[in-house]
Amino acid sequence: MPRVVFKTTRGDIEIELFEDDAPNTVANFISLVEKKYYDGIRFHRVIQGFMAQGGCPHSREGDPGTPGTGGPGYTIDCEVYGENPRRHFAGSLSMAHAGRDTGGSQFFLTHLPTPHLNRDMNPNGAHTVFGRVVNGMDVVSGLQVNDEILSATVTRKRNHEYKPQTNPER
Repeated sequence: MPRVVFKTTRGDIEIELFEDDAPNTVANFISLVEKKYYDGIRFHRVIQGFMAQGGCPHSREGDPGTPGTGGPGYTIDCEVYGENPRRHFAGSLSMAHAGRDTGGSQFFLTHLPTPHLNRDMNPNGAHTVFGRVVNGMDVVSGLQVNDEILSATVTRKRNHEYKPQTNPER
């Protein structure tokens, strides 16, 4: 499975990506990582004991936009509505969105199981789980608002192009 390492101001977080379960979401994430999209982005929303959210370009130092409102200029479809979607557990990497099929670059890392975000518990507000923390869960649990992703690097991937299917931004 592909892996990505975030070097943050709190330490390193290594994430394994669930390409078999959410191939387009993983393609999108790897594509953004390889474009250095996440470098310099901050965690703009952190709820202790729940999750840390990042991926908004408006969280970068000096960006005039409101953190939490931006994306890459397109959206991707949610993959949680396919067969047997992954469930949220402690250390899940999940796509943040403002409604079905509105995700783009924002993601969150969970601190604990969050079944209320799964399709069976919340069919209209479910989120696609597309990876898990394999190293650095202590870093994830300690993240604070404005902690920065200094760099994001793909450390392992399959031998094919990662080009997501995208939709125009709404």
